[in-house]
Amino acid sequence: MIREICRDEAFLARKAQPATPDDRAVADDLLETLRHHKEGCVGMAANMIGVDKRIIAFDNEGSYMVMFNPEIIKRAGAYETEEGCLSLTGTRRARRWQTIKVRWQNENFQERCKTFTGWTAQIIQHEIDHCEGIII
Repeated sequence: MIREICRDEAFLARKAQPATPDDRAVADDLLETLRHHKEGCVGMAANMIGVDKRIIAFDNEGSYMVMFNPEIIKRAGAYETEEGCLSLTGTRRARRWQTIKVRWQNENFQERCKTFTGWTAQIIQHEIDHCEGIII
């Protein structure tokens, strides 16, 4: 189901709760909402659709990927950039990392770990910030 985009900064500023296997339907809605906004959006976190769970979905070099309970465990190559967000008006400065190593759970809640670089790494960092309640 395509969900409405949450713009409530008080809600967005809360740290998200861990996702469980019962939250798979939330991931489906997140993906459907992301696809609906594909012209102006490359990633979303569950709180952007009003759900307080650590789930992100993003464009991973042409195909969509979902992560449950993602966390960055290693980072390298800091840089400054400017980002926009469907949930927030305008753009904001952000410090990002060129290379990140992420640990997460897939849709079967099996643990995964992978290194991401460049644009994909930037998208993931933005969405994980949402999970942490960080409004850039």
